[in-house]
Amino acid sequence: MQTIYHNLKVWQYAFDLTLSMYEVVALLPPCESHNIADQIRRASTSLPLNIAEGASCNSVKVYMNHLHYAYSSGQELGVLLMLCFKLNYINNDMFDKKHDELDKFLRSLYKFIVNKERKEAQNKLPFLKR
Repeated sequence: MQTIYHNLKVWQYAFDLTLSMYEVVALLPPCESHNIADQIRRASTSLPLNIAEGASCNSVKVYMNHLHYAYSSGQELGVLLMLCFKLNYINNDMFDKKHDELDKFLRSLYKFIVNKERKEAQNKLPFLKR
């Protein structure tokens, strides 16, 4: 079953990033199973879930809120990755790879949000349309 969010590049990046973050979780020691691992799972799954939920709303304001929640969860993932690296749970290569994937997602989501906000502003002020 395809829905509108499946066609969004930003959702596809989010979904792939979520799967990628589970590779990090698999490397964590058992003592982190109820701390960093849980946080990574929650933050990463929040990315595609919030984009999908927002895209399913009839309200642009609610949609934008969900996109911002996804962006915030992405920022949280960045801190979690740094913790994993500084605590020697992941090596430099893994950190760089995952950080690059996260950065790609965050840049894409930021552009998506800005474009949505610009489009909404133009819809509210028809004289700005070009």
